[in-house]
Amino acid sequence: MDRKTIILVGDGMGDYPLEELDGKTPLEAARTPNIDRLLSVGRMGIVRTIPESMEPGSDIANMSLLGYDPKRYHSGRAPLEAASMGVRLAPDEVAFRCNLVTLEKDGDGEVRMGDYSAGHITTGESHQLIASLRDDAVTSPLRLYPGVSYRHLLVWPGGRDDLPTTPPHDISGEPVSRYAKVYLEEPLLKSFMDHAAAVLADHPVNRSRMGAGKRPANAVWLWGQGRAPAMPTLAERFGLKGAMISAVDLLKGLGVYAGLDPVPVAGATGYLDTNYAGKVDAAMHALENGQFVYVHIEAPDEAGHEGNLAKKIEAIEAFDEKVVGPVARKALRFSSVRLLIATDHLTPVRRRTHVSDPVPFLLVPELNTPASLNPSSGSFSENSARSSGWEFHDGPALFEYLVLS
Repeated sequence: MDRKTIILVGDGMGDYPLEELDGKTPLEAARTPNIDRLLSVGRMGIVRTIPESMEPGSDIANMSLLGYDPKRYHSGRAPLEAASMGVRLAPDEVAFRCNLVTLEKDGDGEVRMGDYSAGHITTGESHQLIASLRDDAVTSPLRLYPGVSYRHLLVWPGGRDDLPTTPPHDISGEPVSRYAKVYLEEPLLKSFMDHAAAVLADHPVNRSRMGAGKRPANAVWLWGQGRAPAMPTLAERFGLKGAMISAVDLLKGLGVYAGLDPVPVAGATGYLDTNYAGKVDAAMHALENGQFVYVHIEAPDEAGHEGNLAKKIEAIEAFDEKVVGPVARKALRFSSVRLLIATDHLTPVRRRTHVSDPVPFLLVPELNTPASLNPSSGSFSENSARSSGWEFHDGPALFEYLVLS
């Protein structure tokens, strides 16, 4: 039997109960009729995607959901993004994630992380800024590569991968001085960041953004560093070939190391305005020639980092309406389909950062049944999943169950 396997991930979709939602989580409050109707042919459970003692990042969580033990294979976030961008790392090279951020001074003159995404700067604007930084740093051994929106890449030949850097989304609104001390240890990095701030301060792109009432990208922030990991492909492990569908270089790079095709989708932004229909079409096309597809939607996580409850609910509902519903209908063209719907980690709007709690999932062992189109018979939520009594202690165990059972 040529069974197809689909994983749909709403990044950061899980959350905690909120008083303004009468004790419900955003996932419980959101309208998710397409996920809910699949409960009649599926089973809910929870899975721990973040191993103990590891940071609850999307790199670790998605690596886990994709069937790889992060304790064994994770070497850093930035090397995965490098792979997505076609940047091959030599053994002595260390890749850093390079965010364009907004730093702001408060009334006491304290510099704070105003926005980890520089107001979700557009890719076109950010590429102009990165080009200027590259042109003004031609004598540096550091190499800078443009990515998507605020997410870019820095490669340091002969660099250190043991610096205790901090993700900027973990310190939204906080003073940055104690987190920035790590860069003082390395004159090359400090020089690059100081030079970047000077170039960005009066850049035409930032003048235009401020004139339009938008936040400027007035600094860079380095984090998530590491060397190239050594991972076997999913074809080598399970005989699976397929695709990774995501707007985020991190996920596409993870797909590259897993042997999946990182399919580009025009208009995929990693935010609420992403091209949902394009992602669904790309997933269906990938299944025509392969057995597996991993579809990643970033918007719920971004809303969680912003602390924006309304946007998080909107993102969850868009995931249900524009991804889950169309995938469930269009996948009926295949004779046998197994479907997993999950979140990789929680990104609570009150905390504005990731947490390592177990996450809910819904596994549909056979999508191609008439009952899969029945009206809703329940609700997919964190509490319902916990109450199911079905638990996996790590992501690789869930993945093996999904593809081997």
